[in-house]
Amino acid sequence: MFDESLLEDPDALARADVRGLLRGVAAAGARVRTALRLAEEAGVAELRPDGRPRTLLIAGSGPEAAAVADLLGALCSGTCPVELLRPTGPTPEQSRWTLPGWAGPLDLLLLLTTQGTEQGLTDLIEQAYRRGCTACAVAPAGAPVADAVGQVRGMALPFASDANQAAAPTWGAPAPGTGQPQTTNGRVSDTGAFWALLTPLLVLTDRLGILSAPTSALHGVADRLDEVAARCGPAIATYTNPAKTLAAELDETLPLLWSQGRIAAAGARRFATVLATHAGRPALAAELPAALTVHGPLQESARTLAADPDDFFRDRVEDPGGLRLRIVLLQETADQGGSAAPAAREQAYAHDTPLSEISAADGTPLDTAAELLAVTDFAAAYLAVASTERP
Repeated sequence: MFDESLLEDPDALARADVRGLLRGVAAAGARVRTALRLAEEAGVAELRPDGRPRTLLIAGSGPEAAAVADLLGALCSGTCPVELLRPTGPTPEQSRWTLPGWAGPLDLLLLLTTQGTEQGLTDLIEQAYRRGCTACAVAPAGAPVADAVGQVRGMALPFASDANQAAAPTWGAPAPGTGQPQTTNGRVSDTGAFWALLTPLLVLTDRLGILSAPTSALHGVADRLDEVAARCGPAIATYTNPAKTLAAELDETLPLLWSQGRIAAAGARRFATVLATHAGRPALAAELPAALTVHGPLQESARTLAADPDDFFRDRVEDPGGLRLRIVLLQETADQGGSAAPAAREQAYAHDTPLSEISAADGTPLDTAAELLAVTDFAAAYLAVASTERP
């Protein structure tokens, strides 16, 4: 059950956050700075590329790799195609990846891993070598994947693990009797892994001329993440805290995540992922204006259920309440000419569907991504922590 009163007690939040979710989100800015430093030390600035690759092929385990590929594709804005290689296999531990038949010397393979021990990724590096496809990996230093990339003369960029964050906020409590964060499905919760994987790729793609992400811009992203952490931290009251407010609004609802713009769409899909993985809550993401058609019948069904004609005689003590929807509208900028946001608000009002809005007021595309992802990451963390079962 969601305990909204917990949001107003920072100390209680820290005790309840046994997985360190809030601490991980708050440390995102530090992870960006550490990842930037490690990438520079790895020699990215010394690269002398002959030109842009034809395609960026991204492979990695876990939802973080898919989210990084999604956002990187949005940031590239068609400059260079970004294709995610999806794994096959009976279990995540036995995942295997295969290069598309057309992959060759003109393409760049990017491997993302927080563990660096996946045999499937090591095998993929061998495939790339046979095809003449250059490989680059973001992986823990000394891990098998990093070593394999070095053996084929690729570039290994160190993964900035959570253990490197000496200056991270002290939010969250360790698992009882262990001194370490609790795990989910055998994995330690690392809500900052996304930025630790993305940042080295931004440095690399800037060097390759695919997108603009100079060092100053990446430091700006870290600053933006810190600003959101200051606005959305546990000590900030719910009525002035957009993340806490959104978490409370999403309780006992099925969120419909409507987005406008490529970056906002990637942010909505990531929000759906972190709601599922961290808070155990389902959500549906769709882009405007198609979302109006795709989710319209669902809104109509929810309204019909709420307007039961047998309302007077229904036993409200045992009544589960039916399906409750809430729209979350993610926008990169305020409404402009041709925006579908007004139509989204009209449809929400017509179907009596509550609506929340998140937007990034100004800044570069990188700033926009930082704003949208940080606020939604905080919201998912609060929803997870305040729903924790306590004795």
